Amino acid sequence: MVQAKILPSAVQSLNGTFQAAPPERVPEGKVTLVKNTKSSSRLKVYYSVIHETPGRLRLRVPHLKEDAEYAQRLLSLIEADKYVTSVKVKPAAASLTVNYEPSFGNTALMRAHIGHILQAATDVAVLKTKKVSAPASVEDSSIPSWKFSAVAATLAVLGGPLGLSISPLLTASTIALATLPVAKRAFSAIYNERKFNIEFLDFMAIAITTVQGQFLTPALMLGLIEIGENIRDRTARSSAQQTLDLLSSLGQFAWVERDGEKVQVPIEEVEKGDTVIVYPGEQVPVDGTILRGQALFDEQKLTGESMPVSKREGQAVYASSLVREGQIYIVAERVGNDTCVGKTIELMQQAPVHDTRMENYAAKIAEKAVVPTLLLSASVFALSRNPARAASILTLDFATGIRVCVPTTVLAALTYAARRGILIRSGRALEQLASIDTIVFDKTGTLTKGEIGVTNVRSFNSEVSANYVLALAATAEMRLTHPVAEAVVRHAEQEQIDFLTREKWEYQLGLGVEAIIDGKLVYVGSERFLRQENVDMSALDALEEKAASAIFVATNGELQGIIEHSDVVRPESKKVVQSLLTVEGIDVHMLTGDNKRTASAVAAELGISPKNTHAEAFPEQKADVVQQLHAEGKTVAFVGDGVNDSAALAFADVSVSFANGSDIARETADLVLMNNDLQGLLEAIEVARKAKQLIKQNTSIIAIPNLAALVVAAIFGLNPLTATVVNNGSTVVAGVNALRPMLKKSAE
Repeated sequence: MVQAKILPSAVQSLNGTFQAAPPERVPEGKVTLVKNTKSSSRLKVYYSVIHETPGRLRLRVPHLKEDAEYAQRLLSLIEADKYVTSVKVKPAAASLTVNYEPSFGNTALMRAHIGHILQAATDVAVLKTKKVSAPASVEDSSIPSWKFSAVAATLAVLGGPLGLSISPLLTASTIALATLPVAKRAFSAIYNERKFNIEFLDFMAIAITTVQGQFLTPALMLGLIEIGENIRDRTARSSAQQTLDLLSSLGQFAWVERDGEKVQVPIEEVEKGDTVIVYPGEQVPVDGTILRGQALFDEQKLTGESMPVSKREGQAVYASSLVREGQIYIVAERVGNDTCVGKTIELMQQAPVHDTRMENYAAKIAEKAVVPTLLLSASVFALSRNPARAASILTLDFATGIRVCVPTTVLAALTYAARRGILIRSGRALEQLASIDTIVFDKTGTLTKGEIGVTNVRSFNSEVSANYVLALAATAEMRLTHPVAEAVVRHAEQEQIDFLTREKWEYQLGLGVEAIIDGKLVYVGSERFLRQENVDMSALDALEEKAASAIFVATNGELQGIIEHSDVVRPESKKVVQSLLTVEGIDVHMLTGDNKRTASAVAAELGISPKNTHAEAFPEQKADVVQQLHAEGKTVAFVGDGVNDSAALAFADVSVSFANGSDIARETADLVLMNNDLQGLLEAIEVARKAKQLIKQNTSIIAIPNLAALVVAAIFGLNPLTATVVNNGSTVVAGVNALRPMLKKSAE
């Protein structure tokens, strides 16, 4: 068995402490720096060198995990350095990788230079990045139609109510230009879809009233149409879905062994059969088999499994896995988009793409009323021979008002939600959210925090307290980067446990720690590790039920206690799940790559039915579950945060993620919880349902006066301007009513 051992002396010899001046060379025009008044000048930043070659330096900086703002400041400073070509900061792994110009000098000089920057990042604040203004786009050099509408309305008012001498030809020409988009949409529907649409009604009414010289009526109509279209488009997804590049998410370069030499190549140049080297703190760039070495892998992005796994020669590894400890050589078997993660992204891109604008029941009814309205207008004209009466009927379609008030309602709801820390990307997402009857949650990082936490400490020795067991474990595991070790140390600090004196220690990868503490030989680690070291484990026989996840503590060959741990459930998760089940009447499912035992335990704690709990689910299986629910006629929302969730997110009717989720998950999501709190999901559902109620209310505000005026126009006749006033007036009232959510003050 291959074992990686880390000696305290070796670690200490790599540590560096810096209290130096900020770097001298920061190019002008990139960042603005000021003294950071919140930082302490006494703070010293420690680091250790993981790996270095000419042109590349990799460090472990523990402070990156402790201070997110420091990590951001450090990234900004290093990016601004003239000698740095690229930089990668991974706070979760406490890793900093810098690629620099080899012309800078030897590696020792760059190490010292970066050391200065590490310290400087504690003493400065990055105010802003100065960006060079991009040249104005020339893709659309034409004058927007809304400007023609505004000019047409101005000319109509000046030449009408105000009585100024405005050329009718000029006004009519401006109206004609403003009408072109309407005409294009109308005749496009006739040609492509073989049907008359609302735009055709608008076009006919505008044409008739313009020919009659009643310029104010078509000008007002055009204004409302343009307002509606612009607001409607604003409710579409604000950021276009970009092509997601797997390779960019894995880094820019990879180390490979070619012709007996280690060389760094762009990640897209890694080929099948290459021997790929992965160092601590780096992501695995390929799918393959370990050729030599042993390492501890964090596979949470791929499987959702919160516990790292130890792998050695002959075992399979997958792209996007993070090497926490150890160094491995991998034979690349699948590269790029052929990897498991690549297939996941490919599956995501195969998901159906929807129009992100809201399509509601009222608009569909309005579309169905087009032909009857045309027939009624034609009948009135045939009987009265009065084009004005026919134009009045065409003007009184309530579709125009709906096209204004519905998007306005949606925009107001989106704005209100944004104030509450809920980013809803489109009108369609809001509409679907109001109708969901099933929510599928990912487990790790969604219902849980995605980090290990101590749940219980037990002593098996009546003369030894649980606190002493915790003190032994925390002392033995100090300075280890394993998530369980970090959780134990963190828990000891929270409980204000005094650490003991550790004389020497030895860490065995994937097993545990052997240490001398207060003169006692201490073992902390897995049950297998302690049995391997001939520790008496008979005390375990008295346990009625073994913990799902635990480490064991022994001194001088005798088991002293056990420390249970698990992926900690979010504090709000149970309340949110119960509210969805009982108050909202929504069916709740849970999907996870974790094993069935762990999944069942979390589901039971949250009150999720066993039949709705899906364990050991890889990305494609998560997407299958969502599609199966669709096939059953469900409207599905999926909540997830990782790369492994991206396919399921893409197939869901509404996809939900967190601000601190993976880049792919955030981009895929229709709804992003900016406060990283599941309570925001309940608020989003409430906002969506209230918006739906408001739309129904506004539909009545528009439909009732327009239908009444339509009856009058058909029987007695109605002046087109009067018809326009009725139509536009109801639209304005509904539009103002639609703004109510936007006017609400967000709660403190």
